Amino acid sequence: MHPIEESAMDELPVAVIGAGPIGLAAAANLVARGMPVRVFETGKAVGANLRDWAHVRIFTTWEQSVDPVSRKLLEAGGWTLPQADALPTGGDLCALYLEPLAAALGGAVETGARVVKIGRRGIDKVASSKREAHPFELRILGSDGRERTVLAQAVIDASGTWQNPSPLGGSGLDIPGEAALQDRIAYGMPDVLGARRARYPTKRIAVVGGGYSAINVLLDLVRLGEQAGAAPLHWVVRGRNMARIYGGGDADQLAARGRLGQHLQRLVESGRINLVTGFAATAIEDSPDGLVLSGMVDDNVSRLPPVDEVIAATGQRPDLDMTRELRLELDPWLESVRPLGPLIDPNIHSCGSVPPHGHRELAHPEPGFYTIGVKSYGRAPTFLLLTGYEQARSVVAALAGDLAAADDVHLVLPETGICETDFVEDGAACCGGPAVEKGEACCVADEVALSAGKKGCGCGVAA
Repeated sequence: MHPIEESAMDELPVAVIGAGPIGLAAAANLVARGMPVRVFETGKAVGANLRDWAHVRIFTTWEQSVDPVSRKLLEAGGWTLPQADALPTGGDLCALYLEPLAAALGGAVETGARVVKIGRRGIDKVASSKREAHPFELRILGSDGRERTVLAQAVIDASGTWQNPSPLGGSGLDIPGEAALQDRIAYGMPDVLGARRARYPTKRIAVVGGGYSAINVLLDLVRLGEQAGAAPLHWVVRGRNMARIYGGGDADQLAARGRLGQHLQRLVESGRINLVTGFAATAIEDSPDGLVLSGMVDDNVSRLPPVDEVIAATGQRPDLDMTRELRLELDPWLESVRPLGPLIDPNIHSCGSVPPHGHRELAHPEPGFYTIGVKSYGRAPTFLLLTGYEQARSVVAALAGDLAAADDVHLVLPETGICETDFVEDGAACCGGPAVEKGEACCVADEVALSAGKKGCGCGVAA
């Protein structure tokens, strides 16, 4: 097929994949700029990923959790912000924010619509001539099982990573026995105090993972034990640097996030939770006494005590299948957008902050295609809604041709209070180790930059 005229291309919608907070923020920005938009959400309702952890209270307040452009759109229809300094749950965000926002966007949002493939109309991934003049072709699978094609002038992928959990294996692969024992393995943050309560009381449980998902599940299981009777609770992590996992405590600018780690540390030190560090799972088997996890610890085979249930809170990874026919440029190991990789790599940084970034960092060699939201971070953790809202604003401004606004990126994130690497066991800070003299510097690289009159290395955490 031949390329289409620019005027005809402008009449096509911008396709937004995912109706979570970031996807709907992108849609609100497009509406504010008078651009046509269609939002495709796989789930039966907006915020489908958030609904999986509707019971979990997030770290950021309502004031920090609502996109400014979306708020303006909502307030024009009489909506009011819930208590500004309260911490919403995932369910609160869906009911009190995302559902009203989707309604305000009118017929732009379609649920039960899964984007399964994306290409360029009439050309494949290899063809380069006038590529930008060929509209995107999205293959949509509806809830009725039928496929259809939708054309778009540009695509913003805000589909997230939640529906693609990482397996138990320390190698990044699923381990022998994992597939066969799915009836006793849960992923992510199951609602052990609510919808899944009947499954877990008085059972021996192993929680695998070292992030905030694991911490939330562990604390809920402790509360469940207090109510229904305590049973052995094991916490299995691959790393050894617990200062990085427990977090910055009082130094964390998000107080709720800091308190989580402190509470968990006390439970470990009291013996209520059995902590196993440096454990890379290699197999799981069903024995007469229960499920037994095997793994490597210091190059030695280790077997954990039998348990009744395993909860894998091992993070998520992006699903890249639908973009196979597009020209993407990803970080080789994080699978994030490539320019962000060095700034968010957990092998180097755990600061929780990232330098301001926008459309230029979120673009790909495929003209008109952008990755925003959690998916832009790939496998890296510590993404905050504030980051995604600024990403959406910048990308939409670029699509509208307003490069001045698109490049005027502002992003100030609450610090975690830590700036360490997982592989350094003595607590050395990232970017060359702890600062030598300058009290306001977080590391050697920051100290050197400040001494030269620059703003710093980008870590953003004061010592």
